[in-house]
Amino acid sequence: MANMAPKKTAMPEQEPNVRNKNFKEVALGYTEEMAKEEATRCLHCKNKPCVSGCPVNVHIPEFIAKVAEGDFEGAYQEIALTNSLPAVCGRVCPQENQCEGKCVRGIKAEPVGVGRLERFVADWHMAHGSDKVEKPASNGHKVAIVGAGPAGLTCAGDLAKMGYQVTVYEAFHAAGGVLIYGIPEFRLPKAIVAKEVAKLEQLGVEIKTDMVIGKVDSVDELFEQGFEAVFIGSGAGLPSFMNIEGESLLGVYSANEYLTRINLMKAYKDGYDTPLAKSNKVAVIGGGNVAMDAARCAKRMGAETVYIVYRRSMEELPARAEEVHHAQEEGIIFKLLNNPVKILGDDQGRVCGMECVEMELGEPDASGRRRPIAKEGSNFTLDVDTVIMSIGTSPNPLIRTTTTGLEANKHGCLIAKENGATTKEGVYAGGDAVTGAATVILAMGAGKTAAQSIDEYIKSKC
Repeated sequence: MANMAPKKTAMPEQEPNVRNKNFKEVALGYTEEMAKEEATRCLHCKNKPCVSGCPVNVHIPEFIAKVAEGDFEGAYQEIALTNSLPAVCGRVCPQENQCEGKCVRGIKAEPVGVGRLERFVADWHMAHGSDKVEKPASNGHKVAIVGAGPAGLTCAGDLAKMGYQVTVYEAFHAAGGVLIYGIPEFRLPKAIVAKEVAKLEQLGVEIKTDMVIGKVDSVDELFEQGFEAVFIGSGAGLPSFMNIEGESLLGVYSANEYLTRINLMKAYKDGYDTPLAKSNKVAVIGGGNVAMDAARCAKRMGAETVYIVYRRSMEELPARAEEVHHAQEEGIIFKLLNNPVKILGDDQGRVCGMECVEMELGEPDASGRRRPIAKEGSNFTLDVDTVIMSIGTSPNPLIRTTTTGLEANKHGCLIAKENGATTKEGVYAGGDAVTGAATVILAMGAGKTAAQSIDEYIKSKC
């Protein structure tokens, strides 16, 4: 009989005033007993609504049933049938809007903790399961992947399992994309990503780092080298700014740059001389998950006061509820219904404050959210020495401008069909390079879809 407890089994966490001074994981994970207890809350619905909410179609009821039985390795193998990065998804997926959002238990109580269980299973496998992955027999065909982020890694893994010789070209010096340069250590440890990448390499995936496609080689040149198809999963790493006075001052960062300096350049580790200004009072502009990450990192880097400055109200805040809750617990101050109009500088060209204006919400705009309107005469100055812009990103134009026949929309995103096919034959794309900044799991779903399409495309040419 199902466990009808109305709330999820609680996840142990570091205390807020301890964790906001370190980069260790906030959530500590389930014990075996906790995992089995949570798994018994699943009703095992006949029509499996939770699976319909998962972009990579994880066999959710089946793996949860195995957790309830204590067959944790069997649960992992069930997840691995469709998901190449389970330890990642269990930590960073917005389950509340996907699998858990479809859970029947969520109608009258809290949904089953699918994400927590997936994380537990993946971690249990890493600690107790076999590291050996059997390399499939080669089918004699070659595919190139541009970008070693969630879309590219998923596409590479699925193609490798089909027997393709896959080469991944990554611009940075390490594979993982946004998983390592964008998501902080306290949400997703780099070691977890490295282990997931290592499994793909065991499948035969070759990863070439420090390879900027569009500079070192073009997509056209990859075809000349014998690749029969190319998948572009290069993300959306070009930051947006507000175009207000003072954005060129010292102490103004894009969230991408700030997080990359901390994550990829290891500013969070003792002994690394990473170029990052010492901040005492920080304002992060924006209300998404990236803004939460930047604000929480700033606090851990020693800032005494950290603000989230967002022009709408808490109801419109796009970040995950869990991330907002954690940020509030850690002492981040939310300055809602406020918007910057000018960044102030001292005589040395450094940030010394930010002029803001109060906002009120009007009628809904094209996005369906109420339009923020500035209140006349409400300007005030916020005392800060660092400003981090987290108002969105777009794809870098390098690849599309160096590839013949590859078209993009007005936002710079590659145009692709539902199956991932772009306007250039043999070239497929997915993830943020197509959608603009979105979630890890949606990028993985796009990589998975493209892998199937590439397989069909190459077979049609044989």
